[in-house]
Amino acid sequence: MRERRKSLSVKIGKVEIGGEAPISIQSMTTTPTTDIAATLAEIRTLAEAGCDIVRLGIPDEASARAVKKLKSEGCPLPVVADIHFDYKLALISVDSGADGLRINPGNLKKPEHVKDIVAACKGRRIPIRIGVNAGSLDKTRYPKPTAEAMVQSALEHIGYLEKEDFYDIKVSLKSHDVVTMIEANRMFIKLRNYPLHLGVTEAGYFTQAAVKNSIGIGALLHEGIGDTIRVSITGDPVREVEIARMILRSLGLRMEGVEIVACPTCARKEFDVEGVVEEFVKRTNGIRKYVKVAIMGCVVNGPGEASDADFGVAVGKGGAVLFQHGEVVKKFPSDKILDVLLEEIDTYR
Repeated sequence: MRERRKSLSVKIGKVEIGGEAPISIQSMTTTPTTDIAATLAEIRTLAEAGCDIVRLGIPDEASARAVKKLKSEGCPLPVVADIHFDYKLALISVDSGADGLRINPGNLKKPEHVKDIVAACKGRRIPIRIGVNAGSLDKTRYPKPTAEAMVQSALEHIGYLEKEDFYDIKVSLKSHDVVTMIEANRMFIKLRNYPLHLGVTEAGYFTQAAVKNSIGIGALLHEGIGDTIRVSITGDPVREVEIARMILRSLGLRMEGVEIVACPTCARKEFDVEGVVEEFVKRTNGIRKYVKVAIMGCVVNGPGEASDADFGVAVGKGGAVLFQHGEVVKKFPSDKILDVLLEEIDTYR
């Protein structure tokens, strides 16, 4: 993996983005922001899953004012207010205690409105995210949502803020097309040094979204590009965080949670590998400490193929074995596989 790009850094609440900071995970609430109880419950669930920053949709003044209530009632994550078109919503959100803004300055028709937002953010050191989506480019100026068009749009929007001597900026260049998203981010890093928020937008249902985001985000992170990420999935945002953690863990960037090494199964398997894996994942999903566990269907290659696992199981004709780093340490009845795995994981909590 290439050395990570050294970007400028900004802070969303207590979370640093860019510079030497770890890559952070973001998600977005699905509840109406004005429903304080439901929104707080969702944010707390996201925090437990490993989310670092949460974005709130702000479609109206009531939503902007709700930010203050959310913060006062113990919101566990820094919040970014997502603003479109109405600059007043940005000002209210800042006054309500938002830790960051997501805006598209091109949607704000008057320069003085941008100035007002910048003045409000400067006073509180609140960063602004310039969010460029391929699907929302000005079609009169950019007939095709190319990577070049996305970068040009971002630079134009950044220029509005730099003109006001404002540099607490992070940038996102998103598309539902993975290749376009990758190319746009590669182009951008040659032109500016602002921190980048990575994601494949409107990626769709779970399986498709997991693949698209893993390829797009993963490819850029492997090249050392990216400072914070959001995996976009249609549905439960907790699954966004789970996939984001797996992407970071797979690249060695955020080693936490239980990583499963499991065989694809074949005619040699001696037990229901898939069923045991699924149940074990459910029972250990909340563990944050990193541990690698192998669940192998037979003893032919099991311990050897999972030799770097902290511990694991494999099953032969005479029953199951527990092994650690490839060495068999215990034999037990095969109907106790799940019990033994859960007992072992308790020692790593």
